[in-house]
Amino acid sequence: MPNKNTETSNWNFEDSEKLYGVSRWSKGYFSIGANGDLLATPDHHQPSLTINIQEIVEEMNETGIQFPAVIRFHDILRSQVESLNLTFRNVINDADYQGQYFGVFPIKVNQMREVVEEVVSAGKQFNYGLEAGSKPELMAALAYNTNKESLTILNGYKDEEYFKLALLGQQIGRKIIIVIEKFNELKTLVRIAKEMGVMPIVGLRSKLMVKGRGKWKNSSGERAKFGLSYVEMLNAVDYLTEQGFADSVKLLHFHIGSQLTDIRSVKDAIQEASMVYMNLAKYGVPLSYIDVGGGLAVDYDGSQSTHNSSCNYSTEEYIVDIVYGIKQTCDLYDIPHPNIVSESGRAITAHHSCVIAKVIGEIKPNSTKFDTSIEQDEHILISNLRDITQELNCENYQEMYNDLVSVKAQTVSAFSLGVLSLKDMAKMESLYWQTLEKINQHLIGEEFIPEQLMEIPALLSSQYLVNFSVFQSTIDSWAIKQVLPIVPINRLSEKPTKIASLVDITCDSDGKIDQFIESNGSTNTLPLHQLNTGEDYHVGIFLTGAYQDVMGDMHNLFGRLNEVHIYSYDDDPKDYYIEEVVHGSNMGDVLSTMQYSSEILANNIKKEIDVKVSQGLIKPRMGVQLTDFYEGCLSNYTYLADDKH
Repeated sequence: MPNKNTETSNWNFEDSEKLYGVSRWSKGYFSIGANGDLLATPDHHQPSLTINIQEIVEEMNETGIQFPAVIRFHDILRSQVESLNLTFRNVINDADYQGQYFGVFPIKVNQMREVVEEVVSAGKQFNYGLEAGSKPELMAALAYNTNKESLTILNGYKDEEYFKLALLGQQIGRKIIIVIEKFNELKTLVRIAKEMGVMPIVGLRSKLMVKGRGKWKNSSGERAKFGLSYVEMLNAVDYLTEQGFADSVKLLHFHIGSQLTDIRSVKDAIQEASMVYMNLAKYGVPLSYIDVGGGLAVDYDGSQSTHNSSCNYSTEEYIVDIVYGIKQTCDLYDIPHPNIVSESGRAITAHHSCVIAKVIGEIKPNSTKFDTSIEQDEHILISNLRDITQELNCENYQEMYNDLVSVKAQTVSAFSLGVLSLKDMAKMESLYWQTLEKINQHLIGEEFIPEQLMEIPALLSSQYLVNFSVFQSTIDSWAIKQVLPIVPINRLSEKPTKIASLVDITCDSDGKIDQFIESNGSTNTLPLHQLNTGEDYHVGIFLTGAYQDVMGDMHNLFGRLNEVHIYSYDDDPKDYYIEEVVHGSNMGDVLSTMQYSSEILANNIKKEIDVKVSQGLIKPRMGVQLTDFYEGCLSNYTYLADDKH
């Protein structure tokens, strides 16, 4: 362990908490222990039961589970389901609201069977159901949402097969509500319902005038992809009445976008939607449910702001505004209070899953030194650079920086014209980075840093090479610049002395994370610890349970990660046990998804090796070993293996 200076040795876990803001984004599920390890408290019913994530990693290493890997805390999933339902129940009771809450989990947020099973199990006591937006999701919902009192809400565009599956659900006693997204769907539904002799339960999706706020605001409003205009809604009611299905319309649905960052958009939407509900009720439509859609946000960066990765409200405030907003309108116009449905998937699943990945190297901007000593007949540009480096001091570093940038540009032009040699350019690079390092030392502790010098710390920062794929495990950080909390899982009682961004192992320049949480928003670099020889260093990427688990792509054919499913268990010495290990993709798996046959691949290589053996270029014994090695690789993990040497 390297010696620490006084400033570093005074660092403790509380300083790391301030730096990484764990308490701001974790909702109490994660914290930093006094020993510097990251802890999980997955069960809100047992706040004293904490799990050391470093111990989970060590157990995974001992049992041969390779990293990167997903750690899934099922107790967090259950806690989130219970918290949402109990908060709705308590607010409804406090408000003397006469309707009930029937929430549904949108399968699209995380279609993993283990997740859906856990949500259904935890939600059984609350009659918490499922939402499906496609035929495959509906088939899963039919098989797993077996609670006859809970709802199954069907969104998305639908064809005949979709409608038949929905009505099949009704025939076996499920409360299936078919939400109409466009007017023409009604004709198909009515025809099939008559053929099957089933009276459907219909929901009408309203295309509200109100628009949401945040990254998904354009999914609402008059130009929204889904929903019926007010004209279409009244025409739909009239058409269903004409066809003898007047009593089938039971639900009004709306959705103004995912990750709603501003509570004002929720208030505005509830106001408009409750007026639509009231008018439909006055029109004679026998509604009994109002579905407020999704949108309950997750405060990824802990800033409690309207930034795209945050929100300016709590779950309780969100629920209070829904319940009291609907109640006020209904009471004003003497309309019975409807049952409330919400489709909060992100808030349910985000916290329960994290990605643990190992840092396997450091990429420094100037890691290789070069001899920059004076030579006879040296070009004046190189001499000028050396002079800048030597003359730099605490009073002239801004002036010297300006000269440095100017001379560097001149050397690049001179090299392009053949005036300077490659050796000259190597000297230029070394002198340039040496000078930046000296300037950066003068910037430390300065209260004011000139704007043009503010980029220097980022230029000098390292890139930590992490064994994972951004495109598979944190797709939103690349696609929509979602900020995800990233924290080392140990050494948090030690001051991080390196400033770095993260790069993955894909051969893609976009395979990086360079947006991180900061107390006042986000920053391009993250303080991390110096890598120690012979010591593993893992980082945790948190709040990945919503969408990240299921939206990752096959870039570079890396495939799905290994998973461990963790349950709290007070009688265990470590307060947890690994309930299940789900192995990620091997090389044969990912190749087969792209229509490669493992058998044909191995056979083709064997033929090539056999030819070389017959030509005497490879020894027969070595030929067998090479063939076995290739075939063995097909069953190996796609990510980089630990170097044991």
